[in-house]
Amino acid sequence: MTPRPTTSAPAPSEEDRPRTQWAAIALVYLGGVVAAMSFAKFASVGPAVAAQLGLSLSQLGWVISAVVGVGAVAGLPAGYLIRRLGVERALISGLALIAAASLASVTARDFAWLLTARGIEGAGYLLVTISCPALILRLAHERDRGVALSIWATFVPVGIGAGTLAGGALGSALGWRGWVVLVAGLTLLMAPVVWAFLPRGPVGSAAAGPVPGVRALRRPTALAGAFSVNVLVTMPVVVLLPTLLIEQYGRSAAAAGAMTSVISLIGVLGGLSVGLLLRRGTPARVLTLSGLLALPAAWLTYGGEGSPVLALAGAGVISVVNGLLGALAIATLPLVLEHLDHADVGNGVIAQAGSIGALLGPPLFGLVAGGFGYQALVPVIVVGMLITVGSMLLVGERRGPAVR
Repeated sequence: MTPRPTTSAPAPSEEDRPRTQWAAIALVYLGGVVAAMSFAKFASVGPAVAAQLGLSLSQLGWVISAVVGVGAVAGLPAGYLIRRLGVERALISGLALIAAASLASVTARDFAWLLTARGIEGAGYLLVTISCPALILRLAHERDRGVALSIWATFVPVGIGAGTLAGGALGSALGWRGWVVLVAGLTLLMAPVVWAFLPRGPVGSAAAGPVPGVRALRRPTALAGAFSVNVLVTMPVVVLLPTLLIEQYGRSAAAAGAMTSVISLIGVLGGLSVGLLLRRGTPARVLTLSGLLALPAAWLTYGGEGSPVLALAGAGVISVVNGLLGALAIATLPLVLEHLDHADVGNGVIAQAGSIGALLGPPLFGLVAGGFGYQALVPVIVVGMLITVGSMLLVGERRGPAVR
């Protein structure tokens, strides 16, 4: 039996304890935001792309969400791959691959070519979305992990907000192909910046601990399932909002992009609040129950009297719920892991689940709205949110051995 340390052993001083490397975390976060901009770059220019290439609303949904198609299939295997490759190298490779595939999509002349390019882009997006939170977990001190991971969870709404805001204006000025080239160049520039400024050494090296098996991933998988349903019924509300504003309310592409940008950025408030509230002792159950606010918000967005103000208000609430529940799932992942060293594979499970929701959500919404009208989306959101909240409450009842 290992003896207990004697009372004479000096406790580590605050200066000796590892500190959170906030500058490096900010750089990792920026890489995620740029990747999310690439994911959403077709949202604000969707009508122009559809008109030029002859796409239906459902096909446009697939183009928007196809970037996460690889993650829907290979999220977990990619987590094991990144465990061997190292999170730093995986992040840089992912950014470079996103940029290359984005440039290839500029030459698209039909749906098949564009969809293929977006699928290749999805491989890079998957590397980024798995490696970044695992890297942040290693860069953050234990007391700051919840805050750091909840901040990371806002990278999608921030990226979508920046992409739709800039895409609405620049897409009109440069055309959708010029806008895509611009985003590809920004992503390509980010790769050497990350390489130059991320800390070297153990942080970016491959994990050397025991490989997690099926049993070790049971609780992370249950959490990931709830996360997937949340993404499925909330993310398309924001991503397809420009199309709703243009087709239903006659707004211009620039105006629709600006409005969607604001709605997307509102979701950041939900994500940022999670880490702060958890650190102050707010029960996760209370935060989970706030997801029920999406139920009346769904009616405001799609079932109201045809008012753009009500639609935007409802979409804003859903955006906050999306950010809050997404950040809660990511911030609580370390609590359900058997070992913190399993974070790379655990993030692979989360990424795969989120990718499935993001892949199926936009085309599902497009199919339902195109066949039955936008009001038919209300029960879809209601059922999805009830499943999400119920599942997260059940998972939250237990904590992993790493925490105990």
